[in-house]
Amino acid sequence: MAAQQAVHFVGMPEGCLALAEAAVYLATAPKSNALYAAYSAVEEDVRKTKNEPVPLNIRNPVTGLMQEMGYGKEYKYAHDFPGHFVLQDYLPPSLKGKRYYRPSDQGWEKEIAERLRKWWGERK
Repeated sequence: MAAQQAVHFVGMPEGCLALAEAAVYLATAPKSNALYAAYSAVEEDVRKTKNEPVPLNIRNPVTGLMQEMGYGKEYKYAHDFPGHFVLQDYLPPSLKGKRYYRPSDQGWEKEIAERLRKWWGERK
């Protein structure tokens, strides 16, 4: 977007340098298909699994009846915890423990992988 905006603002032929910089950056940036693989796995589960309701513990209990039914029971608000992270399941029971995104050891994903290990341990 920055390259496109530079071309828009400065025009051609000077804008060619911004486009060349963007092309070199993209050509030499670390590549990964981890997100594509994760998204494909999610799509497959959406097609193959039943349409389960949202787990009660993460539903918003906006009425007394909903509270009595267990909506929001034992919900942990991540922002109330160190690092704004808390161990908590968000998936329906049939997908419990399912892991979709598996970051590679390339580029920024290496740092993401380390963060996930720090948060989830070997669990994820």
